[in-house]
Amino acid sequence: MRNFDFAPLYRSAIGFDRLAQLFDDAQRAETAPSYPPYNIELIAEDKYAITMAVAGFDRSEIDIESERDTLKIVGRRQKAEGTRNFLHRGIASRDFEHRFRLADHVKVISARLDNGLLNIELVREIPEAHKPRRILIDADNLQLVESQNQVQNQLQRQVA
Repeated sequence: MRNFDFAPLYRSAIGFDRLAQLFDDAQRAETAPSYPPYNIELIAEDKYAITMAVAGFDRSEIDIESERDTLKIVGRRQKAEGTRNFLHRGIASRDFEHRFRLADHVKVISARLDNGLLNIELVREIPEAHKPRRILIDADNLQLVESQNQVQNQLQRQVA
């Protein structure tokens, strides 16, 4: 695989350091954890789900933390009492820590553990100030157009 140097990006672009860091992280994909296995699913245009196979873990042994643009999932097994003698051990039960980078305005809305699968639902909620707005040419009714859009958005939310 080719290695790319993103140092010129760091010194000539202002505000794009996060993008360059994402490229650097993607190049180091071989160090990315593969345990436990997981799926990332696009449910709707702005709705996502992460499903992680955490067989053998109890709710009290899993911590989920969302801070800024990072979702961190940590599983720490409690030490079992006594020594067990396995004839075959096919179920992994090691500790794990997995981090997901979240895009701007993506928030975790729920998490649940069902039948050994950890399901985390995420949604992208773009603030009104960042949404596109319609501006009429040669018109003095900018407030009217914005108010109409807000009313339409509220009606759509009530229907959904």
